[in-house]
Amino acid sequence: MTGAEPRVRGAFRSQGISCASLGSPFMGRLMPLVAERLTPDTAPGSRILAWEGDVGPAGQSLPLRLAGALHALVLDGADAPLAAAYPPNAVDDDTLWQAVHGALERHPERIMAWLDRAPQTNEVRRSSILLPAIWWLLSQTGDRPVVLSELGASAGLNLSLDRFALDLPEGTAGAAESPVHLRPEWRGAPPPAPLPLHVVERAGVDMHPLDPGDPGDALRLLSFLWPDQPERMALTRGAITLASVRPDAGDAAPWLAARLGTLRPGRLHVVYTTVAWQYFPSETQNACTAALEAAGARAGRDSPLAHLSFEADGQRDGGAVTVRLWPDSPERKLLARADFHGRWVDWRG
Repeated sequence: MTGAEPRVRGAFRSQGISCASLGSPFMGRLMPLVAERLTPDTAPGSRILAWEGDVGPAGQSLPLRLAGALHALVLDGADAPLAAAYPPNAVDDDTLWQAVHGALERHPERIMAWLDRAPQTNEVRRSSILLPAIWWLLSQTGDRPVVLSELGASAGLNLSLDRFALDLPEGTAGAAESPVHLRPEWRGAPPPAPLPLHVVERAGVDMHPLDPGDPGDALRLLSFLWPDQPERMALTRGAITLASVRPDAGDAAPWLAARLGTLRPGRLHVVYTTVAWQYFPSETQNACTAALEAAGARAGRDSPLAHLSFEADGQRDGGAVTVRLWPDSPERKLLARADFHGRWVDWRG
C-alpha cells in the first residue's frame, strides 16, 4: 500500500456521501465501491492509488475525474459491458464492479487522458437562481436591457439564461417553448415578479473554456453529470442547442477589468459567478473585487452595475445568493439560499 492510498480511498468514500446527498444513489454506490475494490493491477488503478496532493473536491477532484472518464465511455458507446451495468439498468455491486474493472483494463489510455484534466461541469439548473435574482435587480434599476458577464463560465451555458423557462408556483416565466424548463422547489418568500429579459450582450471567461458546439467538449460536459440523473442530462443537452457564446480563455481578473472599462449607459451590467469564486486564486479574487469597486464608483443611475454571487459560505443548507448593486446598494445583500445544483431555492430577498 502506498502512502497516498488511504487518503485516496477516503476521498472516494466521501465523494459517494456527497453525491448521494445531492440526489445520485448510483454515484453513492459507485464511489465507495471504487474505494473498497480498486487495485493497482491496471494502469489507471495504479495511478489513482498513488495520486499525491489534495484529491478531494476542494483540490483535484480525483473521484469525479474517474467517474467522468467511465461515464464518457458509456455515453459515446465505447464500452458496451459498462453501459449494460450503468443506469437505467440495475445490477448488483459485483456485476457493476466487474464492468468497471473491465473498462479500466480495456481503455487504459483513454481513462488516463481523462484523469489528466480537472472536471468541468456547467450546471444549467443554477439559472433557477440567476433568473429571479436578475428580475430583482431590474425591479431596483428599472426595466432596461441587460449585459451579462460570467466569471468561471465553463462552456457558457448559463449565459443563455434568457432563453430558458422557469416553472414557478405562479406559472411559467421566460421562454415557454424552450427545451430547457427549470423546475426548482421554491421555498421561502414569493419570487420577484418575472420581467422580460432583453440581453443585448453576453460574454464569459474561464481558464479552460469548453466549446458547446464541439462534440468532444459536449461529451466532456455531459460525462460529469451523474448517470442516474436524466433530468440534468436533458437540460444540459437542451442548453447546448441554445448556446451561442464560447467563453474567452484566461484569468478572470484582467478580463473583468477590461470588461468594466467601458460604461454602458441605459443598460444593467450583471457580473456573476456560480460556485466558481472559491476556485480563483486569492490574487484573482482581490483583483476582481478591486475592479468591481472601481467600476461601481463610476456607475450612475443610468449605468448600474451589479455583482451577483452564488457561492458556498460554510453553511450546511446550500449556498448563499448575494448581490451588490451600484450606485444605490453597494453593501452585499442576501437574496436567497439555494441548493448547489439548483434543486431548490429559498428566497429571502
